[in-house]
Amino acid sequence: MNPTTLLRRTTTRMILATGLAASLALVSGCAKSEDSDSKDKTAASDSGDSGQVVATPTAGDAKSCTIDQFGGKKLDIKGATIGFSQSEKEANPFRIAETASMKAEAKKRGLKLLTANAQSQFSKQISDVQDLIAKGADLLVIAPLNSDGWGPVLRSAGAKHIPIVTVDRKINAAACKDYVSFIGSDFVQQGKRAADQMIESTGGKGKIAILLGSAGNNVTTERTKGFKDELKAKAPGLKVVVEQTGDFAREKGQQVTEQLIQSNPDITGLYAENDEMGIGAVNALKGAGKKAGAVKIVTVDGTRNAVQEIVDGWISGVVESNPRFGPLAFETLDNFTKGQKVAQDIIIQDTQYNKDNAKTDIDKAF
Repeated sequence: MNPTTLLRRTTTRMILATGLAASLALVSGCAKSEDSDSKDKTAASDSGDSGQVVATPTAGDAKSCTIDQFGGKKLDIKGATIGFSQSEKEANPFRIAETASMKAEAKKRGLKLLTANAQSQFSKQISDVQDLIAKGADLLVIAPLNSDGWGPVLRSAGAKHIPIVTVDRKINAAACKDYVSFIGSDFVQQGKRAADQMIESTGGKGKIAILLGSAGNNVTTERTKGFKDELKAKAPGLKVVVEQTGDFAREKGQQVTEQLIQSNPDITGLYAENDEMGIGAVNALKGAGKKAGAVKIVTVDGTRNAVQEIVDGWISGVVESNPRFGPLAFETLDNFTKGQKVAQDIIIQDTQYNKDNAKTDIDKAF
């Protein structure tokens, strides 16, 4: 089954998360936020179709959590202080859009939002979250840099029964005990869909390089697994001959690709586990005098810049990973603190871009 058919069938089983607007205007700042930096760069996250869509499981399949199970107390979110911990420098369009979405939804709801940015330093993120707790955060939304090492934060939050929702990446801890819910994509499925696009663009034969994301988090592990498993099952003629980390960064992706094409000049395709590394790879190929399309590139995220590279012929396909978590994160916390059940894993459904829809759908990118 090709990715388009799979997406169409999956979409019939999905519902729009309650309360999500059909179009979210991501504006900078928050009237009640302690982070009033005007450099939110929210233009990068504007979209004609920004709302996240929840892939709905069959009734009874999803594990849930209630505030009674968690051990907290009901509260009115409108009177609460919410802390948001961002993991990475906001030079990446994904992180820009993610933070802007949180601020926009807080402003829309009239909520007090405290924010912190770890600047890609895990030790700083731990101290950031502990500082948010010290400042009186009643609820926490965390975009984790790493999946492990959260013990100090979980102990501090647990002592005060502070509900935590993680977005984009999971932490290795117990749901409905250490934290409430994870909201994010099915990363294994993203890897499989990227593989499907690679198979289509290469004809299923050739040598593949992988630009891995950062070590130490579930996104890298699962996107790699999904990609390799799908190639093995559907295209044994496509061989992964080299894989090296690009740390989810454009500059590192370019540097690694420059080395790869020297040591492996006969590479057929390149799978970049995020758009920034993929764009770095494009820059490396351009610098080496390669023609657009000479190496088939497939990436994950759905940034406007990457989708434009499809239009320009340098990238073959992009699997979306929607960063606009604000509405769904706040809705989850609102429902939870009212005493309603929420899912422990809230998986969103992502779209994808290729040569057939990149030009028409670029305005949906962030």
